[in-house]
This record gives sequence, structure tokens and C-alpha cells, in this order.
Amino acid sequence: MNTLQYLIKLAGLLQIILVAGSLLIPKLLNWKKELSQVAPLIRQMFWTYAGYIMMTNLSFGLLSLLAPEALTDQSLLAAVVSLFIGLYWAARIMIQFFYFDRTSAPKGWIYFWGEVGLVAMFVFFAISYLWVFYSNIS
Repeated sequence: MNTLQYLIKLAGLLQIILVAGSLLIPKLLNWKKELSQVAPLIRQMFWTYAGYIMMTNLSFGLLSLLAPEALTDQSLLAAVVSLFIGLYWAARIMIQFFYFDRTSAPKGWIYFWGEVGLVAMFVFFAISYLWVFYSNIS
């Protein structure tokens, strides 16, 4: 196993940890109360989208942890999948800084450091998978 495959495995493990940590978000951000103020269809759509995002992150994590060789075999599929995952995380960084209105975000050191940790992971994921993409096409 080469260095790039170890990097992919680490990214996979971190994505699975991210998914596990995501299970705390509804309680930390009081989703039950916040979502009680919207129409049932909006609430259902929100939970559906949250579930899809969580399952996508889990799928990326499992793929990376269990099959790093498949992501580095220089095939067209490896290149496309690694590019998709890299762009997915790069887009998440852009959304964090240019779309989210964080003025109502909870205050306190745990939330501050939580955000720092999350953004650091998103940057790590984006760089790692884009590096994998580059190595697949070069």
C-alpha cells in the first residue's frame, strides 16, 4: 500500500467519524424546536436531505477505507470518482464561508473549535481527493 492509499484510508476513517459526529448535530442545534416552526413538507424534506448527505459521506468513507486501491488504479472510474469526491468537499468549504449565515450559530468555545475541526477536515478531504484525481490522470 502506497502513501496515497494510506491518505485515502485516513480520509475514509475521518469521514466515518464525521458521520458518527453528525448524529449529535440535531441535538446540539436544537433541530426539533427549530423545525417545528416550518411546514411538515419542509421538515420532511430537510430530514430527507440530511439523510442523503449523511449517507453520501458514509459511502465516501467506506469506499475510501475499504477500497483505496480502486481509487488509485489510474482508471477513468478512479479519476472521475476521486474528482467528484474532491469537488464535493471543496463545494462544502465554499458553502461554509460564502453561503451559510452564521450570525445565529451557537456561541461558545465548543462550537468555535467544532467548526475549526470540521473545516480542517473538509479542507483535508478536498485536497486529498483532488490529489488522488491528479495522480490518476498523470
